Amino acid sequence: MSAKNQGNTFRLEVLKARGNGVLTSIDNISPDTTIAELKKRVAQQKSQLYPDRQSYRAEPTGKSVKDTQKLSELNVDKTKKIYFKDLGPQIGWSTVFVAEYAGPLFMYLLFYIRPSFIYGSSAGSKPMHFAAHLGAACWTFHYAKRILETLFVHRFSHSTMPLFNLFKNCSYYWGFTALVSYFVNHPKYTPPSFGYAQIYLGLAIFILNEIGNLSIHLLLRDLRPAGTNQRRIPYPNKNPLTNLFHLVSCPNYTYEIGSWLGFSLMTQTLTALLFTFAGTVQMTIWATQKHRAYKKDFPDKYPKQRKAIIPFLI
Repeated sequence: MSAKNQGNTFRLEVLKARGNGVLTSIDNISPDTTIAELKKRVAQQKSQLYPDRQSYRAEPTGKSVKDTQKLSELNVDKTKKIYFKDLGPQIGWSTVFVAEYAGPLFMYLLFYIRPSFIYGSSAGSKPMHFAAHLGAACWTFHYAKRILETLFVHRFSHSTMPLFNLFKNCSYYWGFTALVSYFVNHPKYTPPSFGYAQIYLGLAIFILNEIGNLSIHLLLRDLRPAGTNQRRIPYPNKNPLTNLFHLVSCPNYTYEIGSWLGFSLMTQTLTALLFTFAGTVQMTIWATQKHRAYKKDFPDKYPKQRKAIIPFLI
């Protein structure tokens, strides 16, 4: 607490953003108090509202404010009111990601290793095409990589997300896994039209983009020191696969799309292409949001030639 504000404490009313009711009141709070400190004070009074579940805004319909902002910066020391939103039950990001990635990993292998469980007892004796074997290897590699990145590479700006996201994300990934693996591993699977040339081309595209995706994730990890929410403009490093940052804000998504295009070409299945399309739509939304955030946070410094996800287009 700064010296000038030591005797300038006040009583803060914490109001509900919806319903305009009073959640609680905090006595003897300083204008220098941060939102993170306010969350701890509220949690002391309302134990069920642990800090990760709380969100605050200066106006009932305003945007959520950052944990690092002080009450005085938000003019709350003048209005003596702040508006609370309950984010609902929370769950750790890493827990959600491991759950949503482990499901596809094991579910796909169930179709591949035990086809008799899915297609009938005779399916186990029928040979699989080489493309189906490669499909299983690529799918396993991708989701094993994602789990390892979640555990050892990614640094999350928030420690939790709403519990509902666990069910939503798992439904998406697990559902598409069943759809894709059902047709790739089917006894009546039709191999790619252009034979091994198409298979190996798709495999090469998949591998290149998987390496590119990992390269971007490692660069982004190094931009954010452990335990911080620091944001910096990402630029390419010595790895040539990171040069995509010259063209787009979210090259990790660009490479992700490339991986699934390669997989779709390699296996030549409509369901894999549908999965690629759905992922492209969602990642384009995320990339556009992140691109706008970068430009807002770094209005004069952010590279103007960058697009969000597709070079020169989006």
